[in-house]
Amino acid sequence: MDLQRFWRDAFDLWGTLDQHPMLHATLGTLVLLCVALLIGRLTRFLVLHATRLLGRQPALRWLDDLRHNKVFHRLAQTTPSLVVQSGLKLVPELSNTAQHFLGNVALAVTLLFMTRALSCLLDGLLSIYARTEHARTRSIKGYMQLAKMMLWIFAAIVIVATLIDRSPLLLLSGLGAMSAVLLLVYKDTLLSFVASVQLTSNDMLHVGDWIEMPQAGADGDVVDITLHTVKVQNFDKTIVSIPTWRLMSESFRNYRGMQQSGGRRIKRSLFIDAADVRFLTPEEDQRLSQVRLLSDYLASKRQELHQWNEAKGENTGLSANRRRLTNLGTFRAFALAYLKNHPDVKQGMTCMVRQMQTTAEGVPLEIYCFARTTVWAEYEAIQGDIFDYLLAVLPEFGLSLYQQPSGNDMRAGLAGKVERSETA
Repeated sequence: MDLQRFWRDAFDLWGTLDQHPMLHATLGTLVLLCVALLIGRLTRFLVLHATRLLGRQPALRWLDDLRHNKVFHRLAQTTPSLVVQSGLKLVPELSNTAQHFLGNVALAVTLLFMTRALSCLLDGLLSIYARTEHARTRSIKGYMQLAKMMLWIFAAIVIVATLIDRSPLLLLSGLGAMSAVLLLVYKDTLLSFVASVQLTSNDMLHVGDWIEMPQAGADGDVVDITLHTVKVQNFDKTIVSIPTWRLMSESFRNYRGMQQSGGRRIKRSLFIDAADVRFLTPEEDQRLSQVRLLSDYLASKRQELHQWNEAKGENTGLSANRRRLTNLGTFRAFALAYLKNHPDVKQGMTCMVRQMQTTAEGVPLEIYCFARTTVWAEYEAIQGDIFDYLLAVLPEFGLSLYQQPSGNDMRAGLAGKVERSETA
């Protein structure tokens, strides 16, 4: 009896639907939507499962990148709208106007998810490119962002044209009148795009480069290059975002050449007290001859000076008429020999010890060479070891550094003067 009652109620309902075409069409549309959603779920499951299995093969590893960026997920989301588009003709009692309207809405939804799929595809291609060797030197993130922006602008025009049932060319023709407004709105984008193209084409900036731009507060490694900004991680771990166009309109220093050369420059001066500069005594000459780095230099220098003085007849004349060795010149030769024999100084690059213009702070003796590393901590350690040793060996040559008198020096001098006056 219950089964007979069910079928009787079903036939009564069907007869009622025949008497109400709008209700019939609404129910048919809801059934179509439910079927479309079920097919969409099934399609997404099959597509994701198949790509997951295929992505395990090494040759198809790129499928994993596309799957992680939800390319297949977005593509599967277009299935319900496609089913609706093809199934609207099967809905009974659906008017042509409603069918046309719902078809446009379904087409607009399809275009939306297709656009999202293409946007995710660009992200997937960027992930694939990031594993290549070229990604270490050239970033294409800015180009991808520009492509995505153009894609969404074009998609928005087509979707709006589909919803209002007009040709996209009609909307595009109206953009000509808005060109001035668009140029004003996207001024920074256009400037950044031109700057990004110039930076890339001229090979001026890579991810990983150490740059210094004091006016922007940047002194560190480039970690990301996008369409609008360049991110720099300073050595104190802070992040500075610099507009891309500023890197073309303002100057910055790139240390890539130093890093590629394999050596970092050491350029620092020792300020020698001018009062300590004098000629070497015979005893000092004899003692310094025992220094391994100076023995050859002093031997050749003695012979050269002896020959010159013999030629001039000044071997027994006044001291001012004869050429003699100085403690500063001997120390300069020792420092140069020390650098040339140092294991952490790069010998294939410029290496010299030069005397600069004398100043009120003394005689600057500049050490100019290149460390055999570009790692900051190692470089500082090498530079510190070199100058520690040179500072410690200065007294062996009768030299000392110039140092401005401090308060303690003043008090010590005044105390000594008072003590001498009291003793007297």
